[in-house]
Parts: sequence; structure tokens; C-alpha cells
Amino acid sequence: MAVVPMQRINICALKKDRKQILEALQRKGVIEICDVMKEGKVFHKDDVSDTASQLTKNIQTGQKALQVLDEYAPEKKPFLAFLNGRQEVTIEEYDLFRKIHPSASRIVKRLVTLDKMIQSDRAEITKNKLLLEAMEPWVSLDVPMDFEGTSSTSAFIGMLPNVWTEEKLVETMAEYGPVEAQIISVIGEQTCVFLLGLKKHKDKIFDLLRMNGFARPMNVSSESPAKQIESLRTEIQRLEDEIAKSIEEIEELAKNREMIQFFVDYETTREEKYEVINRLLQSEHTFVLTGYIPVTEIDTLKAFLEENFDVDIQLKDPSPKADVPVLLKNNSFARPLEGITEGFSSPNKEEIDPTSIMSVFYYMMFGLMFSDAGYGLLMVVVCGLILLKFKKMEDSWKKNITMFFYCGVATMFWGIMFSSYFGDVVDVVSTTFFGKTVSIPPLWFAPTSEPMRMLVFSMALGVVHLMTGLIMKFIQCVRNGKLMDGIYDAIFWFVLIISCVFVLMSSSMFMNIVGLTFILPSAVGNVASIIALISAVGIIVMSGRESKNKGKRIMKGMYNLYGITGYLSDVLSYSRLLALGLATGVIGTVINKMGSMAGSGVVKVIAFIIIFCVGHLLNFAINALGAYVHTNRLQYVEFFGKFYDGGGRKYMPFSTKTKYYKIKEN
Repeated sequence: MAVVPMQRINICALKKDRKQILEALQRKGVIEICDVMKEGKVFHKDDVSDTASQLTKNIQTGQKALQVLDEYAPEKKPFLAFLNGRQEVTIEEYDLFRKIHPSASRIVKRLVTLDKMIQSDRAEITKNKLLLEAMEPWVSLDVPMDFEGTSSTSAFIGMLPNVWTEEKLVETMAEYGPVEAQIISVIGEQTCVFLLGLKKHKDKIFDLLRMNGFARPMNVSSESPAKQIESLRTEIQRLEDEIAKSIEEIEELAKNREMIQFFVDYETTREEKYEVINRLLQSEHTFVLTGYIPVTEIDTLKAFLEENFDVDIQLKDPSPKADVPVLLKNNSFARPLEGITEGFSSPNKEEIDPTSIMSVFYYMMFGLMFSDAGYGLLMVVVCGLILLKFKKMEDSWKKNITMFFYCGVATMFWGIMFSSYFGDVVDVVSTTFFGKTVSIPPLWFAPTSEPMRMLVFSMALGVVHLMTGLIMKFIQCVRNGKLMDGIYDAIFWFVLIISCVFVLMSSSMFMNIVGLTFILPSAVGNVASIIALISAVGIIVMSGRESKNKGKRIMKGMYNLYGITGYLSDVLSYSRLLALGLATGVIGTVINKMGSMAGSGVVKVIAFIIIFCVGHLLNFAINALGAYVHTNRLQYVEFFGKFYDGGGRKYMPFSTKTKYYKIKEN
């Protein structure tokens, strides 16, 4: 339960060592570089934004090249390959890439060019196919589409709406005859026509045709439609052959996939370095770097830099107003839940890291909501095998899988306590297939048989959870030198809630409702009532202590005391432990019952196995998701709401944020 202390670090070194120092700091990833120093007459910032922009463009081009390979030459990866983590390379291998960088750049650009060629060819094919489709109705026309007639005649080539015959067309044009009409084709409700009339009647014939909806073709050519169609088909085939050659070349270039991935990582690393250079203060011969470093890394980094370079390193504590980044550090049990805490917000400078305390409740509550030993065993086995097999997986994945491993252990524990093994599969299988009922008794009780007992336990756990939050608030206040604030805002509420619990436990009516057999003596209830009253008065008097007006102070205190209804609501929220726990067990029982009702003999066994596997897989997925979501909610709303605001800034060191390769220190 710790936030690693940070110190401000200033490094001044020779400019000739800038590249080596920055690359070393980037590989070590222990300094978050911050811009706090201002430019002056001696120190200034170099503008390397053009180089950084070019590197950004190179990264985008490399990523596009990989997308092209994924589309036309996809890589066959084994299942769960993403858990293998990034491939490690030495510093020497990284530095040697400089020699093949030009070659990699050419391959990347060629892949992008080939993709553009393919897209262009495909667009041209689409265009030609549309032209081909438009020309096919005119295939029997033996004159060019732009034919306008002879010296004494005028030709009209186009389309008329509706279905026409040659006789009807000649009859329509009779007053301007003689005319020659030919129906080329009929497509749906359109008729393609060729009409030849006297040149002296050209305008009148055209006006009459236009009155009947005549339209000339959009694409005309000096070639006959048949030749034009043949040319289009030839061009389409040529473009398809060109696409095939481009794809073949892409497939050949796919053997350079790893080089391209390294190219992307290499340029990404350089881009990050140049972004830092763009912010560094530099003189003619020196440069200055400032930032934050965890105190645990100071000695190692200082020894390395002083041994290899001429540097001046200055360390000092951050000022109280400084925006210091937050780095969490927890034991192996709590570390997997750091992402849950950071998902809400990193702790601010006045708060302690709640992850360790939260981890105990988190695993316990997840297990209570899932509460099936079979499901828990499945989680433990799967997560355990993944952790054993993929030892180099990324830290974020490792944390998540380890978290679900511990959640599986908790699920197994509560499943055994409540006797839930894939629902009641032991009872159903023994009764259905062996004719004798065999049951595994719960080590504590079965929630499906005693739901009220489970509800009481859930709410009792909720009270403990909430009170732990108040204790955390008190500890934070003491840690920040605000003891009286801790007493007024945490201890008073803690005493009030616990006293109310004792008052309820001394009431026979309440104890009968919740199904508990023991009742505290009435004297205990009376003493608890007095203590609760004193605490309530303390809350009323001290909650508005910042106000000098006594009336406003009392009114604000009474309003804050009304917040006890919020505590009641919070306690009731823990009934979801009962609801989700029962849902898992009841649905599992129903699935087993459905499986036992199917057929007889061998068919019954097969049907039971199928229904069991499919049903429990769905039940596992749905209720595991529900347990995860609601466990997070109980931490964020009920637990964190009592003491934790967050608002801290996560520690983001200058490091190699690569995607495919990890640089390994010697």
C-alpha cells in the first residue's frame, strides 16, 4: 500500500553525448521529462519539429504497409499468440538496423504504392464494368454510337421510355417520312432505337422524339458497340492481371514483415526521442534535462550516467504545489488490481494507495458473486496455465490474468463453503445415471436453501467494507497532519454506524426478521443508543466547522447527518452479493436439470454432456462478467466514496513505447 516517492532531477551534460544519453534514458524508462525551465540568453530550444513530423509520416506509412500485408498476405498466428509479448532484441541489433533502414523504407513505400495501384485499378474496373453494362443493349448496332447520318439523312440513336415497335415508331414519325426505324433492344421499360430520316426534317423529328422522352446515350464512341464492348473487356482483363501481379508482389514482400514491424518500432522510438529533443534546453556545447524520477531508481541511474558520461546531476524534493506523477507499488497479491485503481483515478498527493486494502475485499466479493467451485477451478487452471506458458507476456496482460487467477481461487473457496460444483451436478449425475443420490455438504451453508442468512452475511460484509473506508479516511487525515478532521469526519461516523448496528442487534424484532437466534442484552442497546446520540451531536456540531455563523454551522451539520440514509443505501447495495451468487447457482442447477431430462440410455448421456457444456459455458460467461462489473462498482461507489477522491497524474516515463519489439539491456 504505497505510492513511490518522486524526486525532481536535473541533468546537465555535453551536447556531443546527447544522443547516447537520451537513448539510454529511453531504454531504462525511469524519468518522466517535464518542461519547467525557461529559455534564456544561453540556453534555448532547438526546433526539430520537421524531423519529428517526417518520423510520424514514416510510422504511418509503415503501419499502412503492415495493413496491406494483413489484407493481401495475412500472417498465420497460433492461438493466443498475442500473449507471447514483444520479441526481445539487443541494443546492438537495434543499432544495426540503421544500416538496413533505407532498404526497409523502400519496401514500405513500395507496399503502399502497390496498394494504391490496386485500389486505382479496382476503381477503373468498376468504371469499365458500368460502361460495359451500358453498352450491352447496343451490341447489335452495326454503326458507331456517334453516327449522325449521311449527306441527305440524319440518324438518331437513343432510348425511349416504354416498349416500342418499329411499326409504332414509323407511324409516329409518318408526317416527316420517309423514315427508317430499327429496334436495337428492349430492356425492361426502355427501348433502344435507331432512326434514320431526311436531313431537312432533322429538327422536327428530334422535337417529336424528345416529346416522347427520347434520350441520347451518355457514352458515345467512334467505334461500333461490339468493338467498344470488346475493348472494355480487354481492358478489364488487363487491369485484373495487373492487380494479380501487384498482389503477387505483395505476397513476395510479405517475407519482410518482421523488418517492417521493426521499422515502425524504430521510427516510433526515434519520434519519441525527437519530441524530447524539441523540448530540451541547449547551449552551444551542453544541454539540460529536467523531470521526475522514483527514489528507488536514483542510485542506479546516477551510477550509470556518471560512469559513462560527463554529467552534473542535481536532485531535490518537489515543491508542495508541483504536479508530481504517481507510481503505485504493491505486493504480488495486490499488484494485479493496480489497473482497477488507476481505472478510477490515481491517488492525489494527500491520499494513500488503496489497492492493497481493496484487494482483500475485491477477491472476496468476486468469489461471493461467482461462488461456484467448478467455475473457480476452471478459472484457476486456465489462468495458471497461461501464466506458466507465456512468461514474456506484456505486464498489463499479466496483471489481468493474475487478477482472474486470484478471483478464481476466491470463487473456489466460496463454492466449497456453499457446496456449489457446477451448480448441483454431483447430485444430478449420481441420481440420474447411478440411481443413488450423492451430495457434497457445504462447509458452511447453502445460499439457495438459506437466502436470508446469505443476505445478512452480505450486508455484514458491506458494513465492514464501509467501515474500512472510514478507517482509511482517518489514516489519511492523520498522515496529512489533520487529526481533528479525521475524528470529526471519520471517527464520528464510524462510531455512529457501529452503534446503530449494536442497537439493531439488541432488538428482538430486527433479529427475528433477519433470522438470527442471538440477541444482545438491552443494556448494550441502551449504551449504544447513547453513544450513537453523542456521535450524531458531534457530526451536527462539527461538520460545518468552517462556517463562522453558528446557525449555518448547525444547519449544515444536520444536513450532513441526514447522510446516514446514504449509508443505509450503501449497505443495501451489498445485497447484490446475494443476488449474483444465487443467480450463478440457480442457473447452474436449471442447466443440470434440463440435461437430465433428455432421452434415455446413450442418447441421454450425450444430450446431458452437450447441454452441460453449452449451458455452463454461457452461465460462466454471463455471471463472470456480472461479478467483475459489480465488484468494481462496490469498490468505486461504496468503498472509494468514503475516503478516496483520486485526481493524481499517472507516472509516464520517457521510454521505448514499441509495439512489436522490446529492447533488452545488456
